[in-house]
Amino acid sequence: MASTNKDTITLTAHCLCKANVYTTDILKSELPLSAHTCHCTSCRHLTGALYTSETRWPEPRSNVDVSKLKIYKFSSRINLLFCPTCSTPVFWATSSDENRLLGVFTGVLTNHDDLVKFSNHDFVGDTLDGGASVWLRHPNADGTEVKRFKLDSDTKDAEELPEDWPSPAELTGYEAKKEDAVPIRCRCKGVDLVLHRGDYSGVKKEELPFNIDPKTHKLLADFCGCDSCRLQSGIDTFYWTFSEMKHISFGSHNGLFPTNKTELKKLVDAQGPSVGTLTYYASSPHVDRFFCSTCSACIFFTSDNRPELLDIAVGVLDASDGARAEGLLSWTYGAELSYREDGDGGWREGLFTRVETDAEDYRKARGYPKNWKRISDEDAALNDTEK
Repeated sequence: MASTNKDTITLTAHCLCKANVYTTDILKSELPLSAHTCHCTSCRHLTGALYTSETRWPEPRSNVDVSKLKIYKFSSRINLLFCPTCSTPVFWATSSDENRLLGVFTGVLTNHDDLVKFSNHDFVGDTLDGGASVWLRHPNADGTEVKRFKLDSDTKDAEELPEDWPSPAELTGYEAKKEDAVPIRCRCKGVDLVLHRGDYSGVKKEELPFNIDPKTHKLLADFCGCDSCRLQSGIDTFYWTFSEMKHISFGSHNGLFPTNKTELKKLVDAQGPSVGTLTYYASSPHVDRFFCSTCSACIFFTSDNRPELLDIAVGVLDASDGARAEGLLSWTYGAELSYREDGDGGWREGLFTRVETDAEDYRKARGYPKNWKRISDEDAALNDTEK
């Protein structure tokens, strides 16, 4: 329920399944809330997105009932609190200072106007290729550029990364291929699988699956702004790639990986050792979202509409060439975010527009051609307009 005081708003945070809902009133004069963004390898594998972003929950920690949230010990001094049913990471909690305010993931917050302002991008050096920081250069309404730091910006010797880091020479590039197999691992490594490129060399262009670049045979990688992905991961924009299930294998276990959604669910229900800590949540009657039951990382999205194909969270890929795995993936840089309308009417609407603009600027600066999927979508939209 919204606050009745015109000088305040009711701030709400909740998980995807809404088993955990938190509200508190804050003064409008305190907005926007300052948010911290981390691109370290641990955070990337924790969410399945390419980073984490959090702000302070402006209510005393002693007033917040987190008893229904599961604890994952992220480090010696920080715990992650997440929903064990739907995997949403809700809060960070320091274990050394009970009086310190909880950190809340920005993706679980309601979409008020002027709610969040992102500060520095930290640990960008871990990404090797810049990760999501390349399209989060100007995420705020004031248009200012957010600084990127190799490690932690709070340290005295923090190294700010230049605008053109990394140089094109250090990147895999659009057409070059780097690896034929990339590990799929969550933060705690309870999920240990492998994504294989797949051989489409003998397949005609018109017979290729929708996720395969006709020229490079790389896998499609796309941006998503839908509320469900945002809430499951705790991150405001999410990133998926796509693969036929026959191109997934187990990491350290023998046996064949299931070839369809039904078989995968049966294997997880049986708690077979090969699936490790993988579990799932039915977010709608025809959709299941697979995640790590220990550390909360998003792993897969499956739908009854395409039971033999997986959406794979890009953040859990362990590619040697960087967080974006450009040696395996073909990104829709600059395209309109899928389900961007879910951000309409609040601060995320502007964020999504700026992400699209920054991604397009990055594509042009690197000399990458438009992704084939983007061209196809733009042609289809143009034809619809002309009809």
